Amino acid sequence: MADTTQTTAVVEQPHGAEHEIEPAALGLTPGMWVAASMLVFLLVLVWKKVPAALAGGLDKQIVAIRKHLDEAKTLRAEAEKLRAEYAARIANAEKDAAAMLAHARTEADAIVAKASADAQDVIVRRERMAQDKIAATERATIDELRAKAGAIATAAASQLIASNLGADADRALVDSTIAGLAH
Repeated sequence: MADTTQTTAVVEQPHGAEHEIEPAALGLTPGMWVAASMLVFLLVLVWKKVPAALAGGLDKQIVAIRKHLDEAKTLRAEAEKLRAEYAARIANAEKDAAAMLAHARTEADAIVAKASADAQDVIVRRERMAQDKIAATERATIDELRAKAGAIATAAASQLIASNLGADADRALVDSTIAGLAH
């Protein structure tokens, strides 16, 4: 085997500073060995197509992110559309509510007007019925008074006849009536 002992030489520098010499193997310094190993590592990565796999994975992630962004844009557009639709529905509902309120007020006014007219009709009918009852009561009272007056007049006439006519006056009246018939 080869002797791999390291030798270090110290070279004196002016001003008293010391400088150390780096060891070398196969003519390469440690920095060169690190650079060479990095180069070999990178070549192995390229040979195994790791950058392409990383780029492919990143591309897939970019595609997935773009897909998510597109979906988010679509969802946002749909949300904006729904918001506009609901805003329109709310505006229409407010208009419908105002129209319903106006219609209800119109119907209430019509109901009040009809009730007022119906009340007037009822008042007129009841006045007519009261007047008809009064007229019927007046007629019944007049008929009753006439009947009583006729009864009283009959009673008075019978009393007058009974007091003014006796049996002789009756015979004379009957005889004159018979004589008037014979002629």
